[in-house]
This record gives sequence, structure tokens and C-alpha cells, in this order.
Amino acid sequence: MLPVHEALPELKATLAARNAAVLVAPPGAGKTTVVPLELLAEPWMAGGKVVVLEPRRLAARAAAERMAATLGERVGDTVGFRVRMQSRVSARTRIEVVTEGVFTRMLLADPELPGVACVIFDEFHERSLDADLGLALARDAQRLLREDLRILVMSATLDGAAVARLLDDAPVVESLGRMFPVETHYLGRDPAARLEDQVVRAIERGVSEQLGSLLVFLPGQGEILRVAERLAERVRRPDVEIAPLYGALDPRAQDQAIQPAPEGKRKVVLATSIAETSLTIQGVRVVIDSGVARVPRYDPASGLTRLATIRVSRAAADQRRGRAGRTEPGACYRLWDEAETRALPAFADPEILDADLSGLALDLARWGTKDAAELDFLDPPPAAAFKEARALLERLEALDHDGVLTAHGRALADMPLAPRLAHMILKAAETGQAGRAARIAALITERTLGGRDADLRHRLEGLERDRSPRARDARALAERWAGMAGKPGQGEPISDGLLLAYAYPERIAKARGGQGEFQLVTGRGAFVEPTDQLAREPWLAVAELGGGQTRDRITLAAPLEPAELAAFKDQFEVEERLEETAGGRLRAKRITRLGRLAIREEVDESPDPDLIARALADRVRRDGLKVLPWGDAARSLRERVRFLHARDASWPDLSDEALLNRLDAWLLPVLHGLRGLSGLKPDVLDGALRTLIPWAQQRRLDTETPARWTAPTGNSFAIDYAAEGGPRVEVRVQEVYGLAVHPGVGGVPLTLSLLSPAHRPIQTTQDLPGFWKGSWRDVRADMRGRYPKHLWPEDPATAQPTARAKPRGT
Repeated sequence: MLPVHEALPELKATLAARNAAVLVAPPGAGKTTVVPLELLAEPWMAGGKVVVLEPRRLAARAAAERMAATLGERVGDTVGFRVRMQSRVSARTRIEVVTEGVFTRMLLADPELPGVACVIFDEFHERSLDADLGLALARDAQRLLREDLRILVMSATLDGAAVARLLDDAPVVESLGRMFPVETHYLGRDPAARLEDQVVRAIERGVSEQLGSLLVFLPGQGEILRVAERLAERVRRPDVEIAPLYGALDPRAQDQAIQPAPEGKRKVVLATSIAETSLTIQGVRVVIDSGVARVPRYDPASGLTRLATIRVSRAAADQRRGRAGRTEPGACYRLWDEAETRALPAFADPEILDADLSGLALDLARWGTKDAAELDFLDPPPAAAFKEARALLERLEALDHDGVLTAHGRALADMPLAPRLAHMILKAAETGQAGRAARIAALITERTLGGRDADLRHRLEGLERDRSPRARDARALAERWAGMAGKPGQGEPISDGLLLAYAYPERIAKARGGQGEFQLVTGRGAFVEPTDQLAREPWLAVAELGGGQTRDRITLAAPLEPAELAAFKDQFEVEERLEETAGGRLRAKRITRLGRLAIREEVDESPDPDLIARALADRVRRDGLKVLPWGDAARSLRERVRFLHARDASWPDLSDEALLNRLDAWLLPVLHGLRGLSGLKPDVLDGALRTLIPWAQQRRLDTETPARWTAPTGNSFAIDYAAEGGPRVEVRVQEVYGLAVHPGVGGVPLTLSLLSPAHRPIQTTQDLPGFWKGSWRDVRADMRGRYPKHLWPEDPATAQPTARAKPRGT
């Protein structure tokens, strides 16, 4: 009897009384294969079906096969499964094990779920986007349409209380489970050594120190294949079998990997996180944990989902370790130091917080919901990412400008594909090419299918030649997708590149720089190997990219003809700008862009004068007023008006900021007919500025703020209205002899900077009579010694002003 049997009475009583429950049971408790079978005979089932959701295809198939074996039946009788590319159900099937995406399709097709009595969300702690969406939709259907529908959420490491609150405080049933002791060894991690080499050493140690089969957790397919290659060279033992296990592996090879080792042999199963939950591999009593996992991370700015290698959470590490103690005492070798375990995050982040939400947004629109807040999500989708997802759906013509699902959007939602790929197939159907587009979609969704060539043409040829069950299933699935696209149209055939561009318009790429170097619509760099056939293409439509620091490797693409870019003309932007030729003439350039890429350039050697004038004004906006040829008159005018404006706001504001904001009003008219700013004359600038001053104020301007001050000698001097302390003039002291009253301007004293005959400052004053009566005596004594040929009267207030030295002989 499995541990979960002890919790069954409480679970059955709960579901008899309530329509929701949470079951928390550790790995190995038997919840996946025991609970669905035990619920079949419950009175509330009334002959209905149980739908069990699993996060992965392998887990769904394995769970169905295990339950069918328990009943002594074949899969497809009482217990069946439905996953992408495979389905084994019949009219007799009462337990359907499905992947989470399949369940969403079931709900969208018929929210009442006719014939379904119970939905079980297994391994919900993995918090996939599809599981969160499925639970939110099922909960909404339960409230509005099916109060009798039972929802059971099962997990090994989940915070059951949080899910219970989401289900209106549903009861939480716990199973203590059973796990044999697992001895943990910490091997540390050498950052300078390759992960694969350290894993191989750990496997060698595990094989020599322990009995039984080994389960090795690695981040991805690449590391698995490299470790398998090293083991084939170093572990030459006839009793040890190497068994890779990853998502892209052929289903038959996956099934073989989880089977018990043959008599007298032991297995080394090299797996991704696919083996963390749901699967029990018989005979495994040793776990080697690399401590890392590869997860998708979506970047809304680029529209790319990249695979990131991250440290596993403590919950995942415990799950992995527990695999060694499922059936007997075991051992776990961890490739990190014990102290690092405390620094691991408690749980992995839910996928909904860091994923492409376009599929979720489309499903919600199909459900009739514009705002995700209307549904119960354990973690609501981030508002910015959800908004971007809906914007993408508008670009794909799935939503109208009001956010309402269009007919095209309904067709997209009917297809079990990401919106981009469904859009590609439907566009291809218009020209009778849905079948080819569907095969392209199969290649994109099934990694490594058709080979690893970056050229889509070669990958499609590889798919046609491939006779494996996986390829056969993919081709059959593509045919179903093509059939769902409706009656084929009769339009002009289009290229594979344009098909890809329909799905990923932001990944159109243009050749630049060296051979194999490209730039995407977003501006980011990308590359293929210079020896690749694609490297010689001027344009590419890119389907897949490998992440890099400043640029990405193109891993799947097709050539794109420049003429085909017209399909995206509604996204074109036209930039008109002037550029200076070597001879100093201005010419106009019209650049048509798609994002950051120049599609077409046209040159006009005799541009429109209005265009030139506006371009010159734009340069002034960009570089500032300093680029204009200011003369003394214009500078003085600005200073005088700014002085008046500071005292009376009715005068215009001629500050830099104000003038830049009003360039079109005062500068643009005088730029017409010019070829450059060098042709602008200073006096023209003065006249342009005066257009900002009302005529009545212009008449008062020279009276209230004259540009120059006339000294008693009759000579005039420029007034500096921008000087610190107020308006100011510089004048030799002899020219103000005889001035007994201090001059003023604009209602304030004029600051006099009095100079020596050599034009050196001797005094600055706003009280000339006070200067004559005060410090003049000391200044006079000093000046007489320095400049004996000049007049230095004792009473300058009554002396005759002069601009010259005293006459000879005096």
C-alpha cells in the first residue's frame, strides 16, 4: 500500500462535501496514479470522467500507462492520454491524462466540460503558465456554469494554504508520504572546470561507491549529450547502460529511459528537470545533482524567449534528492557546497511572471475577458507584459483597436499553437500553403526536429527524410494544423522567409558589416557562421536565436526577398533629412525604415526650400542657439528685453528655452531660401527677434532700455544689461568729469565701471557723486603719479570732461 492511501478517506470525504480540495503529498506518495483510480467509484462521479493534468508529455504518458497496468488493461481503455502529437483514448476512457495546454483547449472549446466530473491539477508546484491559466479558467467555469465540477490541486512542495485561499478556503489534505533515508554528499563546484567534466567524475564516484541505477540531473540536452559522450569513453563496464532523457527525445526512447534496468545491469539516466516529478524510475537509488536548470526567460523588448541557466530552488533540490529514496535507501551527490543550500531560493518563480503572455492574452480574449484581474490567478500576470501581449495580438490582427477578438483572432484561438505560429499558418492558407507553414511550425515547436541546420530549407528537407516515430507524429500533427486552417486560397505562392516574417516581423534581419553579420528590426545584432549559406543573403527572416551578450546566434532562418517587405508596409516609417555634400550643398535623403532597418533610400539633389528651412531649424533645436551667427545688436536686444521681462512679465521671454520653443514663429521664416546657417546674417537675426516684440513695446524699448549710454564728452558706450548687479557700462573716468548726478536706466542706477587712461578698472560705482566726494582723493593721487600727462582735477564734478590727455605746455 502506498502512503497516499492513508489520506484517501479524508480526501474522499472532502470532495463529497466540497467542490474543491488541495492534496499535499511528497514525492513517492503515489498521488499521481492512485488518486484518479480511487475517485472513479465515488457517488458524485455519476459515471463522469476524471481529467488529470500533467506538466509534460512524458509524465502524462507514463502516468496513463502505470494506471492502465494497475487495472490490467491497455492504455486507451479505462485510462488514456492526450498530448500533442499523440492521443490514445476511446469511448470507454474515464480517466484522461492530458498536458496542461490540451486542457486549456478543452475548456475554450466548451467551458461546461460536458461529461467531466473532476479535474486534477497534478504537480501544480511547477507553476507552469498553462497550469495557472487552466486553474483560473476552471475556477471561473465552476463558479458560473458547473458548481458540481470538482477541482483537486495536488502538489509535492506547494504552499497548500495559498492555493486553498484561491479556491475559497478549500480544505487541505496532507499525506505524510514515505521516503527512505538518503545520504547526501557535497562535492563542491570548481568554477574553472566544465560542468560536464565535474558531472562525469561524480558519476564515476557514484558507480564505484554505490549500488543501483543513477539519475543525473543536467540543465539541458547539450550537456546530456556531452556527458554521454564522455561516459562512453571512460565508463567501460558492460553492466552500465547510459540512457539520455530530455523533452526533444523520441517518445520511444523516453519510455525506454524510464524502464527498469535489465537484470544484472544498472542504468545511468542523464535527465533534465523533466525527471524531477511525476516519474518514478525503478531501481534508482543514486542521484547526481548539478544544481542548475535551464528555464525560458521572455524579453518583451525584443520579443524573444531565451533559455537561461539558473540555480535550482531548494524545493527542486529536495525533489531531486528524494528520487534516490523512492524505493530503498539511497545517496545524493550535490555539485555544490553544503553552505550554498541555504542561499538557494525557496521556490522557483512562477512562469507567468516571466513569460510571453500572448497565448494567455488570446485565450482570455476567447474566454471573453480583457482584464486578467477578472479571473483568480495565484500570481496575476504582470500588467506591462500583459499589455505588450495584447499589443502583439493587435499587430497579428487578432484583436481590434478596442481590444475585442476579431474573426481572425477566433481562428487563431481555435488552433493549438502559439498565436504567432497560428497566424503564420492562416496567412499561408490564403495562398494554399498551409501544409508547408504547418511543417515549419512543427520544426519551431519541436526543437532539433529535422536536424540542427540554421537554414530552414535544409531543416524541412531533414524532416521529410526522417522516418522516426517522432518525425512521423510531427508530420501528422502538421497535417491536422493545416486542415484546421480552413479551405485553401488561390493566391500567389509566398516564400518560407515571408511565412516566418509573418510570425516574427520583429526578427526580420538585414546584412551588415562582415559576412554573416546581421541586424534585426529591433536594432540588436545577430550572426550566422560566415561559411553558412545564409551568410550570403542580404535579408533573412529569423525564427530562432541563441542568446548572447551583445548579439545573438541565428539558429533557424530563411532568406527573405526585399520585395516581400512590402507585406509590412503598414509598419514602415519614413524619415526625411538633409545632408551636406562634399561641395557644401544640401541634399535631401528620404529613408524608409522598418524598425531600425533601412528598407529604401532616395536622394534629391534639389530639395524643397521648406524642407531645408525645417531641417535647419531642427539642427538649432538639436544643437542649441549657439550655432546661430549672433551679432552685437541681436545679443544686446535679447539682454535688454530679458532685463525688462524680469521686471515686467508683459515683456516677451527671450531666454534660450523660450526661443527654442518658438523657433517656428521667429526663426523659420528667415531660413527660407538658405542652404545653410552660414548664410544667415546677424542683422537678419536682430530683425527676426524683433518680430516677437509687440509694436507698442518696440516703441518704448529704446526709451526705457537704450542700447548705449552717452557720456558728458558726447561719446556713447554699449550698456551691458546682462551684467551682474544690473546694467553696466565701461568708461574712462575723464569722460565723466562734470557729472554731478549719477545716471540711471530702466528705473535703476547704471553701474559705471570707471577706467584708467590705459583702460584698467579703477572704481565701480552706482553713486558717482559719493565717489567724487569720498575715495576720489586717493585715486587721484595714484593716477597723477601713473599718468602725469592727463588731467586729475581736485573737484571732478565741476571739471570739463575730456577724452584726451592735457594739451602740451599745460
